Amino acid sequence: MMWVMTDPVADLADEKFVSLATFKKNGEKVATPMWLARDGDALVMWTPADSWKVKRIRRDSRVELAPCGRTGTIAEGAPTTPGSAIVDADPAETARVRQLIKAKYGVEFHVITLLEKLIARGSKDRVVVRISV
Repeated sequence: MMWVMTDPVADLADEKFVSLATFKKNGEKVATPMWLARDGDALVMWTPADSWKVKRIRRDSRVELAPCGRTGTIAEGAPTTPGSAIVDADPAETARVRQLIKAKYGVEFHVITLLEKLIARGSKDRVVVRISV
């Protein structure tokens, strides 16, 4: 597959899954497949507040994004886009971004969030990760 990104925000927002790479203190990358949505000129994600990726972003705002599959596998030749992320814990913003994600993923959103709720034995507090590329 030939990858050409003319508008990284629009192109990444069109992907079903994106690999979000954050960085440990020692510089090692840790990648996680994520859902995302476009929010103006930014990309937004909705994730558990206590996740390691949130802790890493709060310490180091550098991120890298690449199109990937559900399991996080990045296709050969897929472009990697550098970006800068912030964590927004405002409940109103978190609810708004949840609706953006829900609108994009539809039934899949309901199935996955139900499974997460069952596995975690309840809902987890969530935050927004806002990425500028």
